Amino acid sequence: MDEPISLPIPRRHFLVSAGNLAVAGCLFGVDPTGREAFQAGQHGKILPEVLSTAEAAAVEQSILAKDLKKYFGQGYSCAESMLMVGIHYLAKPEELVWLAGGFGRGMYHRDVCGIMTGGIMALGLAAGQLKLERKIAKERNEQDVQAYWAWWTSQAPLRCTEIRPEGTKFEVCLRLGLLAAVKIEALVSRR
Repeated sequence: MDEPISLPIPRRHFLVSAGNLAVAGCLFGVDPTGREAFQAGQHGKILPEVLSTAEAAAVEQSILAKDLKKYFGQGYSCAESMLMVGIHYLAKPEELVWLAGGFGRGMYHRDVCGIMTGGIMALGLAAGQLKLERKIAKERNEQDVQAYWAWWTSQAPLRCTEIRPEGTKFEVCLRLGLLAAVKIEALVSRR
């Protein structure tokens, strides 16, 4: 009798990754399986530092991505930068950026990435502007967060230590931040 095949990644991540790769391909108009990008479960793989041609075109079309360049690495943490572009896009007071104050650099423990958490905060802020019953707005927010999570895990791991291992350049995070800003804008603007 043949032994069962053992996957190096959890079954759940394996099953979700195919759909996530399709989403990434649709977002950037490329076949993500042909790129040198992280795919769920491939820990230790170095993320690209430079945007592909298709990614650069998407960034150029994004208001949030262009705005992110003003904050990212300019005294704002990753989480603050992501939330700040959401704040500007939604015309909210800049003081709200302090909500993300403790989430930079993976909550100062190189854990869950600030770009990820700041993006989720921006989605929550956008849900608060929906002219819908609270229950329905929360459901919309959940759908957006699920879509962002699926997109994220098709692009990169969740933890800073895996996104930017020792010796990796800052540009890895900038690239990921720009792409996340494009995704957040797409989710928020479809309302």
